[in-house]
Amino acid sequence: MADLLTIPIRAITGESTTLGRFEGQTMLIVNVASKCGLTPQYEALEALQRTYEGQGFTVLGFPCNQFMGQEPGTNEEILEYCSTTWGVSFPMFERVDVNGPHASRLYQELTQVADAEGYRGDIRWNFEKFVIGPDGVIQRFAHHVVPDDPRIISAIEDGIPRSSEERSQWAETS
Repeated sequence: MADLLTIPIRAITGESTTLGRFEGQTMLIVNVASKCGLTPQYEALEALQRTYEGQGFTVLGFPCNQFMGQEPGTNEEILEYCSTTWGVSFPMFERVDVNGPHASRLYQELTQVADAEGYRGDIRWNFEKFVIGPDGVIQRFAHHVVPDDPRIISAIEDGIPRSSEERSQWAETS
């Protein structure tokens, strides 16, 4: 997990950062696209963000244009679309490649994780999901597993602080 936290990434607005900014939280990392049949998943992703954001959880969106050109806009256009159409409030990052020789280092690491069916390797489509717990455990979910699927909810809830004492400790470190 420590390696993932130090990988350089860029916010969709251009600032350099790392996942270390979210250390101690449960993260749901998703490769997103604005012109995909699965784009309505933004609604459920935002609902998860609003439900769990104050409890040590965040959704992280990584736009990707590698699947039939379904994320063709500039970073500014993507951000505008996501905020006005879907009310996205979770952090978004610059468009990245998730597969191939130019795949972001983050996705090079994430794609080594197998999903429940045992698949590991290239991202197969938009909206593939990775839940990363504060303990570094990563669970991978295929694109057709919707964000509010009970398996994803369980993975999120398993990672967020349960007791008021745990929530206080998380709040002090964030």
